[in-house]
Amino acid sequence: MVDAYKGVLILAEQNEGELHPISYELLNVGRTIADKLGTELWAVLLSPNRCAAEELIYRGASKVFFYQSPSFGHPDEIVYKENLVTLVNEEKPEVLLIGGTNFGRSLAPRLQAALHTGLTADCTGFDVNEDGKLIQIRPACSGTLLAQIVNARYPQMATVRYKEFDEAPRDPGREGTIVQKQADVPNFTGVKTLGKLKSKEVDITEAEVVVSGGRGLKDSTDFALLKELADLLGGVVGSSRPLVDEGWIDRSHQVGYSGNRVKPKLYIACGISGAPNHLAGMKESAVVVAINTDPSAPIFKVADYGIVGDLYEVVPELIDQIKEGQG
Repeated sequence: MVDAYKGVLILAEQNEGELHPISYELLNVGRTIADKLGTELWAVLLSPNRCAAEELIYRGASKVFFYQSPSFGHPDEIVYKENLVTLVNEEKPEVLLIGGTNFGRSLAPRLQAALHTGLTADCTGFDVNEDGKLIQIRPACSGTLLAQIVNARYPQMATVRYKEFDEAPRDPGREGTIVQKQADVPNFTGVKTLGKLKSKEVDITEAEVVVSGGRGLKDSTDFALLKELADLLGGVVGSSRPLVDEGWIDRSHQVGYSGNRVKPKLYIACGISGAPNHLAGMKESAVVVAINTDPSAPIFKVADYGIVGDLYEVVPELIDQIKEGQG
């Protein structure tokens, strides 16, 4: 029975016909798993248009199962689930990976229940044991521990944390197969899209520069100081969890295990001690600058540059230096 399952299948997520970057990250980690298992890497794309099916081939998929329907133009988990259950039952992949996005986290448990299999959420690593089973690694206890999980049933399902892995490299010379599939669209799924709300804020997970504040801030209005620095650097403002819980700033700005995971080119931590919850969300940043009055603060252990000092003195000085350099 187990021998009937072969291949690693990733869900290529799209939004209004544009591929989400998580798709390329899944192809990267999927390729590593497929090579260890000695099997093929596949992708499934459900889209209102042709989108970038060929791009999935260039990024490593040997086969792309492509479903086209206007119904895939908005996030209806029920429509996706019905089509994916049929595909999985037909192709029987041994591993199924879905991005840990808002949509992926909503779709995955529905798919898991319909397939009567297991599901490990928010994975940050994978390995294969001597029996050829997938070891799924995810943070536990607010990121202080790493749990290793093996699913007994097939397909072995997991959601993968966004920005945990690099995107798969692009090779326009790669060849593969695109398999056109017939979309199954129910007349009504119980889900109706009334409209789309657009946030006025830049998506913090996509920012290349993040300037975050922690308990070192004295008042909610002091985020204006951090925003001035962030604006000068072309970045956005982030926050540790306590200030979000206090209502000082919207939760969309929260960085950490229970908030957003960011991976900017530059992360400036202002008055943040460096609790495990927060470090889990930003420690993969390319360059980390920490500003804190406590020289023993844990944030300095992950910082590339550390400034022991009062943020109310250091940040204004940084602002002045940048303005002077731009003048």
